[in-house]
Order: sequence, then C-alpha cells, then structure tokens
Amino acid sequence: MSTSPSTLSAGLRPRNGASLWRLQRSERLAGYAFVVPITVLFVLFVGWPIVFAIYLSFTRWSGFGSPAVIGVDNYTRMFADPVAAVAFGNTILFALVTTVLQTVIPLIIAVLLSSVWRGLSVVVRTILFIPGIISFVVSGVLWKLIYDPNLGTLNDLLQSVGLGAWRQHWLSDPALVLPSIIVVSLWSAVGMNMLIFFAGIQGVDPTFYEAAEVDGANRWQQFWYVTVPSLRVVTAIVISLNLMNGFKVFDLIYVMTAGGPNHASEVFGTYLYSLAFGSTAGSIPQLGYGSAFSVIVMLLCGAAVLVQIVLSRRASR
Repeated sequence: MSTSPSTLSAGLRPRNGASLWRLQRSERLAGYAFVVPITVLFVLFVGWPIVFAIYLSFTRWSGFGSPAVIGVDNYTRMFADPVAAVAFGNTILFALVTTVLQTVIPLIIAVLLSSVWRGLSVVVRTILFIPGIISFVVSGVLWKLIYDPNLGTLNDLLQSVGLGAWRQHWLSDPALVLPSIIVVSLWSAVGMNMLIFFAGIQGVDPTFYEAAEVDGANRWQQFWYVTVPSLRVVTAIVISLNLMNGFKVFDLIYVMTAGGPNHASEVFGTYLYSLAFGSTAGSIPQLGYGSAFSVIVMLLCGAAVLVQIVLSRRASR
C-alpha cells in the first residue's frame, strides 16, 4: 500500500517540531547560563546596597546597634541644614556648568579636527585624550600642586609672563575654588567627549555637506544646519553622561579641597561622606542622614537618564 506525500510529511512533522523545540530549549538554557550569574552579582552588589541605602535614609543610625526608623525626618532636616543648602547649590551649579562646557567645547574641537585640522587630527586627539585616562584622584593631586599659591606652577607662570598681579590662592579663596575645580573637570573630560563627537561626525553622510555647499552654505551654516542636527543622539548621550558625572562628583573635589574652604566647594558627595564617616557632628557617624543624601544623588542621576531618553526620542523623530 502506497503512502501519500501528505501523510508522510504529517508523520515527520512532530519529530521535526520536537527537534526544533529541543534546540530552542537548549538555546534558552545556554542564555540563562550566561544571564543568571551576572544577574545574581548585580542584585548582590548593586541592587541590595541601593535598597539598603534607601532603607537607611529613613533611619537614625551611627553604624552601631540597630537602626531606629524615624520616617522622613532625615529629608525634612535637609531643608533646615545650611550646609546642605550650600552643597545642593554647588552640586547643581557644578553639574550645569560642566555639562555646558564639556559638551560645547569638545563638539567644537571635534568639528575642527574633522574639517580644519585633519593633518594634525591623530596628534591632537592623542594629546587631548591623555587626561581622560588619568584617574580623578591623580588629577586632583596634580592640579592641587599646580594651584599651590607658593610652589604651584600656575602662579609661577603668571609671574614669569608679567601677570604677577593675577597670582591667586586658587583653592583657598571661596570665590575661586569652585571655578578652579571646574577647570580641572573640563581638562579631564574634554578628550573623551571629543572622541565621542568625532566618531559621530564620521558617521554623517558626506552628501549632506555636498548638498549644503551646492546651496551656498558656508562653514558655519554647514555646522549649524547639518552637523548639529545629525549629532542630536550623540549630543543627548554626552549631555546625560556629563549631568550624571556632575551630580555624583566626589573624588576630584574631596582630594583637592575636601569641600572647603568653609564649605565653599561642598557638594552632596563630599557632605554625605563627612556625615557617614564621622567627620562632622563630633565624629559621630550619621549613616542615616548621609544615606538620605545618597538617595537624592541617585534621583538626580535618574533625572539625567530621563533627559537622555527624552532627547534621544526627539532626535529619532
């Protein structure tokens, strides 16, 4: 008795389906094998500390004994804390100023490297990128020596070029300390951001510039109407990174001034450190109050991520 092709294919279908299901199952298991370990590590070393910090922000705890739950008292205390107000203002100012400078200046340099300084592109990119590979701690120590009023090279340089009247106590003057630290932050970040913009410019379709040139657009018009719109997604990423780095700044300021003089350079990062590790309030650690500041910093960084998402969605339209 002959077997029809349809019957034969129907008889083979369950076996092929079972083989495909087993293959898919093995792929899923392999995927889980890769994902589960990193997920466990993330929960243990990132997720749990975040949850515990949020819990501590609602407690009073010195690190000894059991935390005493006090509700939102730590957050309401911030409004009456004059140092907290100074730290909040300095944090916002530092984040906004560094975001603007560390976005605009690297963009301009990247444009110049891609269109004007092509012959020196590799050399300039290398020189500008070197500060980005130096840690903020080392950068802070280096620039603290440069700013030293007696032995620092900055004041000596000003004196040698006839600008001795400009010699300053850069890190001990409340009016100059934060701008001086912003200069160091810009020095460290400009190279990395420049490379991000430079890579983005290389991805812009050259026909856009050719069409703009045919229409009579000059270099400035090509930059404003072609380069800037084409880099909207890249710019959103750079802005978000700069905002987050500005909101959570700690090591650079702590190494250079530790928040001084007289809290003139105090930011959330340095203040919560001094609270949590007992540098204030008679050397009594205030882990609960310090954790409240860390939660605020986390919320600010979350706001920076939202800015990046909104800007990226608008750029992709």
